[in-house]
Amino acid sequence: MTSRRIRIDVPALTRVEGEGSLRLEIKGNKLVELGLSIFEPPRYFEKFLEGREAREVVDIVARICGICPVAYQISALNALESLSTQAVSPWVQRMRRAFYCGEWLQSHALHIHLLALPDYLGFDNAIAMAERHPEEVKRGLKLQGMGNALIRLFGGRSVHPVGARLGGFHHAPSAETVADLVEKLKGAQEDARNLTHFCASLPLPDDPQSFICVALHHPDHYAMESGEIHTSTGLVLNAAQFEQHFHEHHKPDSTALWSDLDGHPYLTGPLARLNINHAQLPDFLQARLQEIGFQLPSSNMFHSLIARALEIELALHEAIRLLDEYAYPDAPYNSLFLEPGIGFGMSEAPRGLLWHRYALDDQGLIQAARIVPPTSQNQARIEEDLHRSLSRFGLNHDEDALRLRAEQVIRNYDPCISCATHFLRLEKHET
Repeated sequence: MTSRRIRIDVPALTRVEGEGSLRLEIKGNKLVELGLSIFEPPRYFEKFLEGREAREVVDIVARICGICPVAYQISALNALESLSTQAVSPWVQRMRRAFYCGEWLQSHALHIHLLALPDYLGFDNAIAMAERHPEEVKRGLKLQGMGNALIRLFGGRSVHPVGARLGGFHHAPSAETVADLVEKLKGAQEDARNLTHFCASLPLPDDPQSFICVALHHPDHYAMESGEIHTSTGLVLNAAQFEQHFHEHHKPDSTALWSDLDGHPYLTGPLARLNINHAQLPDFLQARLQEIGFQLPSSNMFHSLIARALEIELALHEAIRLLDEYAYPDAPYNSLFLEPGIGFGMSEAPRGLLWHRYALDDQGLIQAARIVPPTSQNQARIEEDLHRSLSRFGLNHDEDALRLRAEQVIRNYDPCISCATHFLRLEKHET
């Protein structure tokens, strides 16, 4: 075999949230260097929270991400409300889950139709794809619109919502408004079912790998807005135990923190959730698994596309179930008193586990904040996946083919790079 040495640089990854770059260097038929770099400027959002009143946190963290604001709000509320001896009402618990369903629905629909499908239908972008596949794009926009409507129902608006607060919501929607939305959600269920079958029919690469899955698990339902951490290695952890096993570290070519689980890369997100919680899917989705011949747990990251489609069906089902017998509450929130201390909270953002920690003083002010988003948790797994997937794909392919496969691998994780950028602590040593 003729030896060759090539270097492939992808200075700006396409169809991902935020900006990142990829370097590949191949010598002979071996990948000798691979680097996924996050070069967005740090955003200081944890520092912005210091000195703020606890009640301000929920609105500030909603600005961290335009795609996953609900996840940031719910994880923050779970952390802060853990410092109260009081509990939110059952109505608030149900409506927060419905609120969260909207985020899963809009985020997954956007990713599948506008970011991922062009890979499998042979187009560079969704605009070009729309000319040949207008119905698929229309379906995606419809499902995303349903998710936005759910977020707006409780959040007041679909981007950076402002309706959530400590103890519940600022306002409750009217029964008439809820009933109208429920009928529209029911009308979208056929689209969601067709989407699952469509995704399962695509020629997804067969690329099995071994990886650790991490997701929340709840004893009563498929975990979304609450639960304990379960891992495929058998760990069961509450939010306060997260830092005992999950560690962040810096890389010199990245403004993002990278995470490991006891020294190992791991996966969080829809496929990890499905692998850990598939037994809790409702009966109609258990039947759907049989219809499409989808075996779980799956070790193929390209099955993340199918996992997102199944979670769209789940989010619609859950939202309808929670809102079908909606009753206007006596009050949309409870006034909670927060004790000083350290609060921990987490939830399942569309992209995976989102963990928060807040230190609250006796004046009710935030003294310190730490947020670990899913993209930074997945980055070590992405690099590991790129090594294995590209080697399996065949390093003898031309540069364009290798570049496309690398981007496909990265898009499986739907990385939100902006969310992953943190302020890097500078340590200067002089002798």
